[in-house]
Amino acid sequence: MSSDALTISVESLGKRYDIYASPADRLKQMLLPRLARLAGRTGGMYYEEFWALRDVSFSVRRGETVGIVGRNGSGKSTLLQMICGTLHPTEGAVSTHGRVAALLELGAGFNPEFTGEENVYLSGLLYGIPEKELRKRFDSIVAFAEIGEFIHQPVKTYSSGMYVRLAFAVAAHVDADVLIIDEALSVGDVRFTQKCMRFLRDFQQRGTLLFVSHDTSAVTNLCSRAVWLDAGRLVMDGAAGQVVEEYLAAQHAADRALAGDVVRLRRSGATDGASAQAASRPPSSATPPVALEDVRDSRQDLLNGTGSRNLVAIFEFDASRVDREFGAGAARIVDVRLSSLDRGDIAMVQGGEIVELVIKAVAEQAIASPIFGFHVKDRLGQQLFGDNTYLSYHDNVLKFAAGQTMRARFRFRMPVLPNGDYSVDVALATGSQEEHTQQHWIHDALQFKSSVSTMRHGLVGIPMHSIDIVQGGG
Repeated sequence: MSSDALTISVESLGKRYDIYASPADRLKQMLLPRLARLAGRTGGMYYEEFWALRDVSFSVRRGETVGIVGRNGSGKSTLLQMICGTLHPTEGAVSTHGRVAALLELGAGFNPEFTGEENVYLSGLLYGIPEKELRKRFDSIVAFAEIGEFIHQPVKTYSSGMYVRLAFAVAAHVDADVLIIDEALSVGDVRFTQKCMRFLRDFQQRGTLLFVSHDTSAVTNLCSRAVWLDAGRLVMDGAAGQVVEEYLAAQHAADRALAGDVVRLRRSGATDGASAQAASRPPSSATPPVALEDVRDSRQDLLNGTGSRNLVAIFEFDASRVDREFGAGAARIVDVRLSSLDRGDIAMVQGGEIVELVIKAVAEQAIASPIFGFHVKDRLGQQLFGDNTYLSYHDNVLKFAAGQTMRARFRFRMPVLPNGDYSVDVALATGSQEEHTQQHWIHDALQFKSSVSTMRHGLVGIPMHSIDIVQGGG
């Protein structure tokens, strides 16, 4: 198979359901049309046709990551089930090449009466993995799922998060060529979500990924291409960013139409005279530039006032829960914490507040010129911001003997963050900015959650020195 060979081919695919008004109509449909044909007449139809999917065609090549977007009821899950082979099409055809692993809607795939262990073997055998090979992989699957002794309990006793953990762990260990995910990443804590995202980004290097989510940020972040379904029909197939923009514009127009408003839709790149004129205007000079020692958002009191806070809850660093780390080992990070300048170690911080991230490490052997660094990620693994110590100390060679403790401190204003889960990767390296050796890197060393945020769009909010509206201007 060539590198650009098709792994999924969907041709004029359709799925029809017959909707009966009553059980009696179902019985009539079973009997009366047959009797009518025996009498040489045309039989009646005692049901209404509902097409969950109609005339959908597209293909996916090996190595592509394709997102599928659309409102509830648009046919996304129906499409995935037919690609997986768990649902037969009414018309058209679908073909796949290679082993397909799927995480469909919660509740599909496992027998609720079986234990987690039994379901691991059942699922693995259905994927075509020999039992002998499954026994070799079982411990790794359990370790990935992180559900402990619940692996021996019936799946019907699992929470939604535990169910997804085990389902994802199985899918990650069956050597799939095609991985299909339907909203599975919307369940679970930030630490497990980050583990899944790392697996998915690694899988993208060798396999084909079909990803369904109502989170359009996840689609644009993960996918190079997207397919938009609406009312069972394919509306658009193209670059992920463009498809998502058109989809969001259409949804906004539909929502406003319900409220009685009319929103005109314009394709990407279109503009009108008023917007073009506004774009060409120079910025207002009503507020003269000022020299700033620090930027404190003038809305900070409102943002952090009662009932309107951007609260960030911080979870302590726990060395026993570090599950992904690497490095040469000349030094070891032993503690990571976020503190306030006036409150010390904190469990809660507000967006816009000055904080200090402290990374503590111990030299396992003599080292020189350590470089500490960090970056903050959202739940999709997108790096939002971060920094390192290299530029501050590249002219000052610091040396530490074996057994000595080192601390790096990063002081900054905590951005205003959208609601959601976040994590911090930390690292200690030696060398230079361009050529260095990672001595210790810890993924997701610190986790925190942002809640009650006034920010709805974008990745991070920054403190604004001032915001003005003026009449007239140049």
